[in-house]
Amino acid sequence: MNSDSDLQIAGDILEVPHLLQPEREHPSTVAEFAGLARAVAADRAQWEPLVRYDATTRWYHRLRTGPGYEVWLLSWVPGQGSGPHDHGRSSGVLTVLDGALTERTDRGTRVLTAGDQRVFAPGYAHDVVNDTVEPAVSLHVYHPGLTEMPMHPASRPRPAAASPAAPHCEARPATVR
Repeated sequence: MNSDSDLQIAGDILEVPHLLQPEREHPSTVAEFAGLARAVAADRAQWEPLVRYDATTRWYHRLRTGPGYEVWLLSWVPGQGSGPHDHGRSSGVLTVLDGALTERTDRGTRVLTAGDQRVFAPGYAHDVVNDTVEPAVSLHVYHPGLTEMPMHPASRPRPAAASPAAPHCEARPATVR
């Protein structure tokens, strides 16, 4: 007896190439952007030699670009933070590569450690800070590429470990991190 819920495939579906989706050269879905971030994170030999630490400002380096997206590598020495902000019209994936970062939102606080990812939509506001005594490294994928990062007034006091002298927003056109 056949019904609409019965599905039978004869043979190996991989033998029917016209049914398979072609592999994309560049990501275009949230899952693919998160996968790109995981793949870059796993290739430590690619990003680790590029990392620099700067006690006066957060360091960042653009690793790659593609059609409508950017991949950035950031370092955070103890006490450095982003300040409350959103990412304008960009969605993103934040992946911690080394160390730990604290993310504060209106919904609460969470500590992100190496391997943790946060995926966010346009307008998502957060404050990210290295509240530990060890440096941290993170990877950020933005789609479309980051062109604005509106700062928000601080709604909560920052802990003593956070340094107000570590500004998040330097005057750099279109690539402010």
